[in-house]
Amino acid sequence: METTRTTTAGRSRTRQLLLCALFAALTAVCSQIQIPLPLVPINLALLAVHLAGGLLGAKNGAISMVIYLLLGGIGAPVFAGLTGGPGILFGKTGGYIIGYIAAAAIVGALSGRLRSFWGLCLSMAIGVAACYLFGTIWFMVVTGMDLWTSLLYCVFPFLPGDVIKILLAASLCRKLRDPLSRHGLL
Repeated sequence: METTRTTTAGRSRTRQLLLCALFAALTAVCSQIQIPLPLVPINLALLAVHLAGGLLGAKNGAISMVIYLLLGGIGAPVFAGLTGGPGILFGKTGGYIIGYIAAAAIVGALSGRLRSFWGLCLSMAIGVAACYLFGTIWFMVVTGMDLWTSLLYCVFPFLPGDVIKILLAASLCRKLRDPLSRHGLL
C-alpha cells in the first residue's frame, strides 16, 4: 500500500514539474509575440504568467516563472526578442521579468479564493500591479529616470493591452480549470 502511495505521489510531483516547465515554455513563446517600443517592448508574457498562476496555483505558478527566469538568466533566448543572459536579467527590464514570479504567485493565491470571472480579473490586476511595482522601481534604479518618466515608458502604454490579456486569461482559466482537473492534469 505504501509503495502505491509513493508511486502516485511521484507521478503527481512529476506531473506538477512538467506543467511548470510547460508554462515556462509558454511564457518564452508569449515573450516573442511583441510590439517593439523604444525602451520596453509590449509582449504577451503576462498572459502566460496569468495562466500559470490561475491554473497551477501560487506555488507551481511561481515555480514556472522561476524556471523561465533561470533559463533566460543562463543565456537561453527566452526573453523578448529572443534574448537571454544576465545582462537582460539585470538590465532595465529585468525587474519586470523577476516580477513575473510575484505576479504568478499572487494570481495563484487569490484565484483559489476568487473563482468567478471578475474575481480572476481582480487577482490578475493585482498581480500586474505587483509586477509593475517591482519592475518600475528596478527600471528607475537602473536608468536613473524619475517616477513619472518611468511610468510613461513602462506602465501607461501597456495598460490597454494588459486589460485585454487579463480578460482573455480569466476566460481561459474559467474554461480550462475544470476539464484539466477532471483529466488529472492539474
